[in-house]
Amino acid sequence: MTTNPESTMMSPQIEKLMERTKSKFSLVTLAAKRAREITEYSGNLRMSEVVGPTVQTVSTKHLSVAFEEIAADKVRFVAKTLEEVRAEIAERQRLEDEANALAASEETQEEQA
Repeated sequence: MTTNPESTMMSPQIEKLMERTKSKFSLVTLAAKRAREITEYSGNLRMSEVVGPTVQTVSTKHLSVAFEEIAADKVRFVAKTLEEVRAEIAERQRLEDEANALAASEETQEEQA
């Protein structure tokens, strides 16, 4: 029994999508992020800064639209540099430190009261 590549349930095919990214993880991450953007665009009645769907489709599912955009090379995965990742980590740590300091000062004020 031979399988016709056009008869798969997934459209566009996973093989075509994998050509656009370096790994399955990158593909899933990119598709999920883009689907969230499309959802935000739809939810804000097209008033947000996020760009809406960039392909003509009959699909009503945002994730399917995202996969179609990736297959059409309308959306691309751009890996972050090491410096960008370090900056994000530093910013998260700074925010966590601020939250901890605020919580500690509130505890101190409650103890004094």
